[in-house]
Amino acid sequence: MSQAAIELYRRTQDGAEPELSLRPMRLDDVEAVLAVEQAIYPYPWSAGNFRDAVRFGNSCWVAELDGELAGYAVLLAAAGEAQLLNIGVASRFQRRGWGRRLLDFTLAEARRLEAAEMFLEVRPSNLAALALYRRVGFVQVGRRRNYYPAAAGREDALVLRLAL
Repeated sequence: MSQAAIELYRRTQDGAEPELSLRPMRLDDVEAVLAVEQAIYPYPWSAGNFRDAVRFGNSCWVAELDGELAGYAVLLAAAGEAQLLNIGVASRFQRRGWGRRLLDFTLAEARRLEAAEMFLEVRPSNLAALALYRRVGFVQVGRRRNYYPAAAGREDALVLRLAL
């Protein structure tokens, strides 16, 4: 991604808001990303999942606020489609609009990679994420039964789609 495009996602408001910057995820980011992932999800990805995503050339990004890891996103794009594989915002940065900005960034990245649509899976119990995705315009196009591990066995995944 060009420096100009990344600059679109750096913003301050009268100096009161920390600066958000996005950059490609590196292998040496995996431990910090994993720490956030483990803190926010009951069934997190493994370090190997993140390492593989970086090594296999997925579009992997970290968001930093004043040099501190605030979030990350992993996007796979191929054959005119994009799949948001993982996205997360550290607990202390949640409910401040950073998740929306990170999601908007992934949408712009998917367009740059010439995807015509984006898909993702989300737990029906993840109400905050589901509300965010719906506000952006994602619509449910399917359901994967017993997709996610859960405390009481398994939980479905809702498959969402957004035309880009």
